[in-house]
Amino acid sequence: MVARIILFISGGGSNARQIISYFKGNERVKVVGLLSSNPNEEMQGFCADHSIPFYDMTGKDFSSYLNITQDLGANWIVLAGFLKKVPVELISAFPNRIINIHPSLLPKYGGAGMYGKHVHKAVSAAKEAFCGISIHLVNEEFDKGRLLFQHALALLRGESAEEIEAKVRALELAYFAADLDLYLNNPVRN
Repeated sequence: MVARIILFISGGGSNARQIISYFKGNERVKVVGLLSSNPNEEMQGFCADHSIPFYDMTGKDFSSYLNITQDLGANWIVLAGFLKKVPVELISAFPNRIINIHPSLLPKYGGAGMYGKHVHKAVSAAKEAFCGISIHLVNEEFDKGRLLFQHALALLRGESAEEIEAKVRALELAYFAADLDLYLNNPVRN
């Protein structure tokens, strides 16, 4: 069965661009659309160049997200820098079929309010020895779904939040799409 994924984003879309490029021409995994919770002309243009429907969801409620996702025939949702809490109704419609990436080594630095720069500042302030990413299934609790993959890098003493962010971004771009490919094409994933 072909994995038909829809991407949800809130920011610039660097992970989404990487995923779209990675799966271009793939017969087993197809990106069927992208929903952005904020206006994003650059991402809209990128999607047009790759013949992927783009939806600006600014101000829309989650019933609109669900309707579009179902209309496009998606059977997986991938949160690629999506900053809204996914409601129970959407999780129920796609049980164990929503995948998120988080910019820390969960369970550390997860939960409400822990995203982007907030995570990197906390990691820096705690003088952690490692930073990394976690790719996990989404459930009703922030960042508590089953872990699928984690990737870590050592930190130098005193690295700033900006330096940590750069390292984490490199991990995201290096591993997220490939890990999705591994997981979505694993016949014994459950």
